[in-house]
Amino acid sequence: MLADSLGWENFSVVGHSMGGKVAQRLVADAPERVTALVGISPVPASGAGMSDDVFAFFAAARDDAQARLAIIARTTGERLPAAWLEATVRYSLECSTTTAFGRYLSSWSRGDFHEEIRDAATPALFIVGEHDPELSADTMRKTVLQWFRHAELVSFANAGHYAMDETPLDLVATIERFLRQATEPAR
Repeated sequence: MLADSLGWENFSVVGHSMGGKVAQRLVADAPERVTALVGISPVPASGAGMSDDVFAFFAAARDDAQARLAIIARTTGERLPAAWLEATVRYSLECSTTTAFGRYLSSWSRGDFHEEIRDAATPALFIVGEHDPELSADTMRKTVLQWFRHAELVSFANAGHYAMDETPLDLVATIERFLRQATEPAR
């Protein structure tokens, strides 16, 4: 584990989207080491719950920039400028390989380990954007908020799936506040 090589006995973890599912996996694997979890529009540990048609569309996005653009536009509420959408697609293509994209799709969309985190004691913050139709506040209430004993949900009014781009200062302030409260020693 990277934390071992860095000499970290305990750590907090922040994950976005499929990285939010990875953060939950860390809680399942090393609950005594993770002091707090922040999921930003996280895929629940139970998977994304995609139909076969939606899964096929996401699989096509592995090689198809227009499919990626459609996914990004939908998950941000079809409200952001074309220039931003196109730049986000370019970044996505530059920072991922088609092999990794294809292999990880099944894991984050369909893999289910939520029973391993049911009743987790790790303090958790789940942040969603009101314009994300899939990984919404309602989805979090039905999933992760049921599994973490000490969980908080925050919904950003002017964000979709990419709060780090859409509402960066609100996101940083919210995460910092939560981590301060979750990790400060008991008095």
